[in-house]
Amino acid sequence: MTTRRSEALGLQDWATLQTEIVSCCRCPRLVAWRESVALQKVARFRDQLYWGRPVPGFGDPQARLWVIGLAPAAHGGNRTGRVFTGDPSGDWLFRALYRAGFANQPTSTHREDGLQLQDCYISAVVRCVPPENRPTAIEAKTCLGYLKQELELLTQVRVILTLGHFAFQHALTLLPPLRPRPRFGHNCVIPLAEGRYLLASYHPSRRNTATRLLTEPMLDAVFAQAQQLLSGKPARPGEH
Repeated sequence: MTTRRSEALGLQDWATLQTEIVSCCRCPRLVAWRESVALQKVARFRDQLYWGRPVPGFGDPQARLWVIGLAPAAHGGNRTGRVFTGDPSGDWLFRALYRAGFANQPTSTHREDGLQLQDCYISAVVRCVPPENRPTAIEAKTCLGYLKQELELLTQVRVILTLGHFAFQHALTLLPPLRPRPRFGHNCVIPLAEGRYLLASYHPSRRNTATRLLTEPMLDAVFAQAQQLLSGKPARPGEH
């Protein structure tokens, strides 16, 4: 099969997966909540049309870096239809991605803002906004099939960066069992099979950034670590 033919089939697989995600209605509680938020809105976005559906992944299908978060924000991804877009967590993330050379601009405000990711793909464990940002175990398990399909399609991925403990624990379920089971720690690197790595970071949530549990230099250090791993050099000592 020619390279061009393979690429065309790959893009078709991505399109099929994204269509499946966007049309998903398997979790009644999340369906009701995402639609309720989209109808009620908040004052500062009352003139905007909310997405109000599951939010697919976004980025470079040939990415070597895969970033995984928790779920769309009520007035971020659930409003804009793009993961980590239009909310404070995304502001932190995309500034860091830009500084590290994985994004062509430091801002992500809406789906047509010109943002392009380079060698990076971004997903969330749960694709619908959950009440109080807390999906149930069953809801997370229901969504994991989408994450697994993305892992299968991201054939070039070498570094899986999880933002927060929730994403870290659920990413582990997609991988061959590791003994002893790895523990979450900021900027912690876990070697995987076939030259891949699992990399952990605190989530750039408002709570973590406001309390300075996570600072911009700390987040930059995580992406420097990712670059180091992608270059084939030994991992740097992690921060804990």
